[in-house]
Amino acid sequence: MAKVKIQKKDIWIDMTPMSDVMTLLLCFFMLTSTFLTPEPLKVNAPNSVSEVKVPESDVLNILVSPEGKIFLGTENKNHMRAMLDAMTDKFQITLNGTQQKHFLEDAMAGAPMSQLAAYLSLEPEKMGEAIQTLGIPTDSIDGGKSEFQEWVTAARDANPDIKIAIKCDASTSYKNVKALMSELQDMNENRYQLITNLKTASEE
Repeated sequence: MAKVKIQKKDIWIDMTPMSDVMTLLLCFFMLTSTFLTPEPLKVNAPNSVSEVKVPESDVLNILVSPEGKIFLGTENKNHMRAMLDAMTDKFQITLNGTQQKHFLEDAMAGAPMSQLAAYLSLEPEKMGEAIQTLGIPTDSIDGGKSEFQEWVTAARDANPDIKIAIKCDASTSYKNVKALMSELQDMNENRYQLITNLKTASEE
């Protein structure tokens, strides 16, 4: 008995609607996403169970490396410019246009004022290497405020509503963290948030 051959037909699926949907989704996520500001060095924050979120704006981020080096900055470039102007006026430092541009393009302030001009004169790719060996000093100047406290004061003058968030590495010693907090307490800056990673159920 002869087999009945079933005629094969090509199946064609119109992918245009799916492409339109994917394009719309891509545009949506690109427009609503908040890009993270790159940090001068990698810091692995400790884990905690706190779910309180740090505000996305008007925040002075303070970064503490495992060695205790301090960096700070805010995402608002207008405030960063005001902070730079206040610090250069106080320490009587003159920066050219290129140096000011490098400062605003940098992720955070992290060079001593005595080395700021030389640091900002470097090429951008070399700045990333140099910043890891620097850090804002916390030693008091002539018995007054330290450079770190002066930066915080400049940030507060630029934005009185700014909030302080501290991010330390999990391996940063308690001594370094306590010294930083003491610097803030001496300025009556007693309200700040500590940035941590959320501990998952598998880590408990």
